[in-house]
Amino acid sequence: MSFVSVAPEPAAVATTDLTRIGSAISAANSAAVVPTTALLSAGADEVSAVMATLFAEYGRQYQALAGQVAASYDQFTRTVLAGVNAYAAAEVANITQLATNVANAVNEPVLELTGRPLFGNGADGYTNAQGVGTAGKPGGWLYGNGGTGGISTRAGVPGGRRGSGSDRHRRYRRQQRLRWGARRCRRARDPDR
Repeated sequence: MSFVSVAPEPAAVATTDLTRIGSAISAANSAAVVPTTALLSAGADEVSAVMATLFAEYGRQYQALAGQVAASYDQFTRTVLAGVNAYAAAEVANITQLATNVANAVNEPVLELTGRPLFGNGADGYTNAQGVGTAGKPGGWLYGNGGTGGISTRAGVPGGRRGSGSDRHRRYRRQQRLRWGARRCRRARDPDR
């Protein structure tokens, strides 16, 4: 069994470098077109004319070969980039699946025992077939908001109750109220404070 070890960040940097190198080579080849294919003979004699024609032909052959190499290089760069993107997508899919599995492994026992998950938002209520809004599910004990209650469409029937949120936030709000009340009392006793 073979294992592939890829770090997405360096691979993404490599594709940027490959693109930049390809652009530099392409610019150099474009700049070399006229000097290598449109050569003037050095003198008025036949030998100079034949040599200029020969070197111009070599220049044209080089440009044709350089075009093929540039196309191959561009395809290689796109293949590397596609591989980096596929690897990143696979990582996201695996991490999402792992996070879901871990969350379920932690939340399910707490949910079974208490009727509320340890963390996470509660499910929203819905409107049932009789037009009555059902209550939202409670949020997690440590973290999470309660689900929104369902909307009642039947006249005179109130909507569903919102699910309760996490106790951590309630304790925090209670502590804040106590601190605020203590400040008010101190100010009432000592207005210069």
